[in-house]
Amino acid sequence: MLEQELFYSPAEVADMLSISKRTLLSWENSGKLVPKQHPDDQTKVYTKSDLVKFLPGFKMFNTNWDAEMITKPIRDFYSIELFAGAGGLALGLEKAGFKAVLLNEIDKDACQTMKTNRPEWDVRHDDIANIDFKPFAGKIDFLSGGFPCQAFSYAGKKLGFEDIRGTLFYQFARAVKEAQPKVFLGENVRGLLKHDNGRTLDTIKEVIRDLGYTLVEPRVLKAVFFMVPQKRERLFLVGIRNDLAQKFKFAWPSPFSRILLLRDALKAGILFPCDVPTSSGQKYPKRKKEILDHVPPGGYWRDLPEDLQKEYMQGSFFLQGGKTGMARRLSYDEPSLTLTCAPAQKQTERCHPEETRPLTVREYARVQTFPDDWHFCGSLSSQYKQIGNAVPVNLAFAMGRSLIRLFNDIEEDTVRESVSDEPAPIKQMEFAF
Repeated sequence: MLEQELFYSPAEVADMLSISKRTLLSWENSGKLVPKQHPDDQTKVYTKSDLVKFLPGFKMFNTNWDAEMITKPIRDFYSIELFAGAGGLALGLEKAGFKAVLLNEIDKDACQTMKTNRPEWDVRHDDIANIDFKPFAGKIDFLSGGFPCQAFSYAGKKLGFEDIRGTLFYQFARAVKEAQPKVFLGENVRGLLKHDNGRTLDTIKEVIRDLGYTLVEPRVLKAVFFMVPQKRERLFLVGIRNDLAQKFKFAWPSPFSRILLLRDALKAGILFPCDVPTSSGQKYPKRKKEILDHVPPGGYWRDLPEDLQKEYMQGSFFLQGGKTGMARRLSYDEPSLTLTCAPAQKQTERCHPEETRPLTVREYARVQTFPDDWHFCGSLSSQYKQIGNAVPVNLAFAMGRSLIRLFNDIEEDTVRESVSDEPAPIKQMEFAF
């Protein structure tokens, strides 16, 4: 039997190829990528044969995702998580096989969220500057954390470890220096690449060299390629201790075989076995709701009648720029826009595709691929903030599997080198800090 041909909409193709819809249209006009007509409704569609000619399409249709999904740790690998937030990164890493022995976070509600969902985790609600990581030296394998991006002072000449005091990256680097993990993972926003004209990242690279680690070339990963129905991007930095870096290479995760849509987050299907549960959520003021009622799925303020455009945008109506996040309604047939810390901010609207309201807490959590049983603590605004700041769980899971494969390689080589006539069993460590 012939495989049924799958069709991809222009919106899906734009996300798959990481281009705008406007660029896709220009490609159509120039003949670079010409769509077909769907046999049922005559809408524009693309096929696998159209897309495999482009590198992102080729990678997606020839992915190692399924093979990588079966990755399992050959022993327990122990980790520390810093700036842990509500646990998005930690949960994905746990799912991949890491055993967290310490998680640090300064936000009280986020700590309570982690403690509530994982009572066995050692969650430290404290300023990272107060934590001594030296007792973990030789006892952990891995350290991770999404340190906040801060500018550094360039008064000094070396711009190394001592010159970044007072920043949170200094505390992250101090933890690496004291705990001496085999590998570390730093996570940040895409903007770090160009922060302060690139000097911030240059300093970070120099500090990592000073610490005795080899940095894998940083890479921005788009969550939409890793079974996350959201157009979110995160920058990842992987550092390997110098004594290991010459022998072992880190391989970035392969993409999933398709782009998931908001429908996949909110409805029963590939991600969740049921529709999204009912939960609390913010509401719009009466007049704002009346205006947003006129915005179609996938639309924004320019889809309003002109009189409503002027009323809603006020002085911004006459300024340059698209301001595409304003009065924005999501669509079931596209991935969600990147979630922010609040779902009803005028500059970054995230309106439900059918009902005129912000996404609820559980809808927010599903877009970030948190499981439905992951409970968030604190006020409603705090819950939105925790979810909006999180690393999507499935993205963290994909990164975690790649890291576990690296650790498996290191462990297998270590065991081979230490084998004698009677190999010694790998001992599990006891932690009491």
